[in-house]
Amino acid sequence: MSDHSGRSDNAADPRLDVVNAGLSRRGFLGAGAAAGAGLLLAGCGGGKSAGDTGTSSGKKFTGTYTGPHVALAYWNGFTGGDGPHMRKMVDDFNAKNPKIKVTMNTIQWSDFYQKLPAAVLAGKGPDVAIMHEDQLSTFAARKTIIPLDDVVTELKFQESDFIPAIWKAGIYQGKRFGIPLDVHSLAQYYNKASLQKAGLTTLPDKDPDFSSSLDKLSAAGVGQPFWMPVHWPSHLMFLSLLWQNGGEPYDTANSKATFDSDAGMKALTWMVDQVKKGRSPKNVAADSQYTAFKNGKDAVTWDGIWQINDLKSTTNGLSWDLSFIPQIGDTLASWSNSHNFVLPKAKGDDNKVLAAKAFISYISKQSLEWAKSGMIPARNSVRDSPEFKTLPQAKIAEHVDALHFMPQIPGIGDVGAQTLEVAVQKAVLGQQDPKTALSSAAGQASKLMEANKSKFGG
Repeated sequence: MSDHSGRSDNAADPRLDVVNAGLSRRGFLGAGAAAGAGLLLAGCGGGKSAGDTGTSSGKKFTGTYTGPHVALAYWNGFTGGDGPHMRKMVDDFNAKNPKIKVTMNTIQWSDFYQKLPAAVLAGKGPDVAIMHEDQLSTFAARKTIIPLDDVVTELKFQESDFIPAIWKAGIYQGKRFGIPLDVHSLAQYYNKASLQKAGLTTLPDKDPDFSSSLDKLSAAGVGQPFWMPVHWPSHLMFLSLLWQNGGEPYDTANSKATFDSDAGMKALTWMVDQVKKGRSPKNVAADSQYTAFKNGKDAVTWDGIWQINDLKSTTNGLSWDLSFIPQIGDTLASWSNSHNFVLPKAKGDDNKVLAAKAFISYISKQSLEWAKSGMIPARNSVRDSPEFKTLPQAKIAEHVDALHFMPQIPGIGDVGAQTLEVAVQKAVLGQQDPKTALSSAAGQASKLMEANKSKFGG
């Protein structure tokens, strides 16, 4: 299975690639902890290469690979329904580039983030790979991946070709470490038959009308229409609402947690109120809200767009549609992430570097095929194509300006897992009020962030 949440580098990390299979927490705990252990190894050394400062080596990419026959190892975590789409793109590239043989190694994300640092350190890493946006700073700080500024220049990629927010998100300490392939975000899924019972054709895109519609659904016999999860993806919902209320999870200096702000209070209070007001059952386990939606037990759920193909394959007669999540706060916003091309620390083979640039260029420009896996293309030209506009996630792509990404802070995934996520869980469970939960967690998060400065050399 394959998820596209791609949280950062440590424990409680939702790294299961799910497109044609419903998102589960399998591998959720192991991904981050494994990655953290591997990163400590990666920081211990490794041979100096062109990749220590970039990939320039005197040979420039001119748009076509003209060197000798070369084999490229390509690693990613696309083990679910997204895998066949990427496989087709790789096969097409190989057919059109007979001098390059790309071999795709698909690994569960939990294993990918564990194995990559050690493999690079041993000189056995891939030549090109895919990594989540919120992983970039951690692996860059450990020198597992290299800057790509010269790659971008040679490929003639520019911010104007991409969603601005995700283009900027690939930069860490003034250098680019990721080239975005896609964007994936939360979406709102709704049961059209349930809405009809309440006299609704769709759901309002703003509160309080949205909440009033949930109450109408309850009154129409739908029961508890909007299940609020205690765990996954509750923290992604919180982050979305935090941004909607004008807040940020961490300060601009990346040294202090700020998710306990008034904006955070409003976000978490709204989530808790869904339980208090009877719109959601208590103690909703991870993924239960999505399973309930598939089985017609709740009318509305927020989950990632990677669930689209899974819902399309549902055979129980479920009639559903999707939209951007509603505006609960002062502005529209949603948590988002992205799959990015990265180059692991090079082995000193100039021809492989040139071939990797050709591969990245091809896959980026042909990403309509990748969009069929449920993703939103990062490239404007692909996203604006008539073919993409026929896909369900095109509705989400209409609001790319409202997509928010986690800041590039090494180790922040582990910090969030130990603090922010726990605060959300305690509040939704009713174990602590939102203010107490967030205040305690933010204090702990700030201490962990301070400790990470020395751990990651920042």
